[in-house]
Amino acid sequence: MRMRLSEWTTPEREAPEALEANDVATVTIGTIVWFALFVVQLPFYGWYADHGHTWWIWTCLAGTGLGLIGLWYVRARRDALRRAAAEVSAEGGTGQPQE
Repeated sequence: MRMRLSEWTTPEREAPEALEANDVATVTIGTIVWFALFVVQLPFYGWYADHGHTWWIWTCLAGTGLGLIGLWYVRARRDALRRAAAEVSAEGGTGQPQE
């Protein structure tokens, strides 16, 4: 029996809440790993060049750059969520629409 996407979120079966995680820490660790891989491979540039694998080094550098962009994004998102939560608590509301 296959469930269709429209059957997953019916009034009888609501979508679960999104899981919260420490996105800033996750992206920071990933960015550090990409940079560490770049630095570790850099002394072997000659070997990579001889074997046609220099793209490995540049992939690590690209991962570092994209990680920095991701870090900027998740920090901005975290701060926006905190501001929104502070506004809701300052208004004394629950953040739920009133009926």
